[in-house]
Amino acid sequence: MENNRKTLKTIDGRTQMEAELKPLDFVVDSLLATGLHILAGSPKVGKSWLALWLAVTVAKGESVWGMATKRGTTLYLCLEDSTLRIQNRLEEITDDVPDNAHFCTEAFILGEGLEQQLEAFLTEHPDTVLVIIDTLQMIRDARRDMTYANDYRDLTSLKRIADAHGIALLLIHHLRKEYAEDVFSRISGTTAISGAVDTSLTLVEQERGSGEATLYCIGRDIEYCELELARNADNVWELTSDSRTLPKGGRLILLLSALMKDRAEFIGTPTELAELIDPAGMNQISPRKISGEVSKNLGALRENGIEASVRRSNGRRLIELRRADSVDTSGGGNSVPIVPAKPAADAGTPGSGENALRA
Repeated sequence: MENNRKTLKTIDGRTQMEAELKPLDFVVDSLLATGLHILAGSPKVGKSWLALWLAVTVAKGESVWGMATKRGTTLYLCLEDSTLRIQNRLEEITDDVPDNAHFCTEAFILGEGLEQQLEAFLTEHPDTVLVIIDTLQMIRDARRDMTYANDYRDLTSLKRIADAHGIALLLIHHLRKEYAEDVFSRISGTTAISGAVDTSLTLVEQERGSGEATLYCIGRDIEYCELELARNADNVWELTSDSRTLPKGGRLILLLSALMKDRAEFIGTPTELAELIDPAGMNQISPRKISGEVSKNLGALRENGIEASVRRSNGRRLIELRRADSVDTSGGGNSVPIVPAKPAADAGTPGSGENALRA
């Protein structure tokens, strides 16, 4: 017995490759598989509205932004809300709340009974497919330091429950105020949080109170994507754009096409161009990357009616963009005049200040 504990249990390559394994099970197709996930956003951005809508939509088996769902029981631990607030919000987002959608405003914390409460609910409702905990901070022991080890231990205890019962467990969490070029680096806590979850989702509003946001999605089992959302009059987040359906070259092509729609030419520095097409920094179009992205997508830009080049002049890197219909091919010198870029407010730090915190 003692020797068995000291021996690694391995699988040889042939057995591993020939094993008939259960395919990945999605609760929301191509977005949330079974496992542990986190949805982070700034305070009052609309995370709880999104969580509530997800709980009801999955319980009904209705699609989420065109993605099929696995119908089943859902549990929403809305630990920062009252039953009255939940009722009022439900009346806004839907006329029909199914019996298999469950809501709870009080629960124990991790290590002091929450795990047993979840196990009991999942045993009583074996058809559960989605559990949402809003927020992660509400179920953690405030007396403990939020170290890497503590973050990892708390999240792995939840992941074990999700994996054992074959459910998607979604944690609602916050973003740091500090700006980071990688939006996933703004998830509050140590890197153990993003490392322990299967999928990280960050909801970033374009401008405070605008009702328009981008949901950045990255995970072990999904394709990276950016979902553009708009909150309607019923406080439901609706999909307006999905990066997985964007043209070759992705969001950069759309941003440059929008820029060149009303101008014939642009000649300016990478900082000036980034300031024009992504002033708030929410699309993570940094001056350091933009020259390379333009160079890599010359063909895609040309297919979308834009001639582009990157060159150096007087020690500065310049990007030139011209609408194809403005290029003079006759040699007669009748091309349209250059439209220079407006100077950036702070050429050294694009997206600085308050807007940068919303990136």
